[in-house]
Amino acid sequence: MLSVALDDIKKNGGTSLKKKYYISISLLMTIIVLVFDQVSKWLITISMKVGDSYEIIPNFLNITSHRNNGAAWGILSGKMLFFYIITIIILIVLVIFYIKEAQFNLFMQVAISLLFAGALGNFIDRVLHGEVVDFIDTNIFGYDFPIFNIADSSLTIGVIFVIIALIKDAIISNNHKLDNV
Repeated sequence: MLSVALDDIKKNGGTSLKKKYYISISLLMTIIVLVFDQVSKWLITISMKVGDSYEIIPNFLNITSHRNNGAAWGILSGKMLFFYIITIIILIVLVIFYIKEAQFNLFMQVAISLLFAGALGNFIDRVLHGEVVDFIDTNIFGYDFPIFNIADSSLTIGVIFVIIALIKDAIISNNHKLDNV
């Protein structure tokens, strides 16, 4: 069944009911994440001093004003030039990957948009402030997880979505090979 559908797509010059790129959805997703990320960080910086913390859900979630001039868990602290260069490279690679590998795949395009928005959100902080504003402070099953922000969440969800999309594509590809045997 899948091979018939793929053959029909090939015969029709690669056209199908699916769009090649879902640009409006990708842009909307990126803009929404960026706006929420930047507004939330701005609210934290104007309303809290670094170190201030408010308990939201006892023993689980606090809003804690924190600054990070490194990567996750403070790795490579103070290496801003490195982060500028790496982030620009990552953003370019994400655009290329979107164009070349995510065609006709809305889920992969959403995943890449989440990665792009997260990387860009933290990049904006580094360029404007020399550090990233973090504030989501969780305690998960007794583990005091490092403080993070919306951009970090977007990056994490984007990575999970990319993994799911790649596994799904591998399964479909494997099934297609089995159909042709």
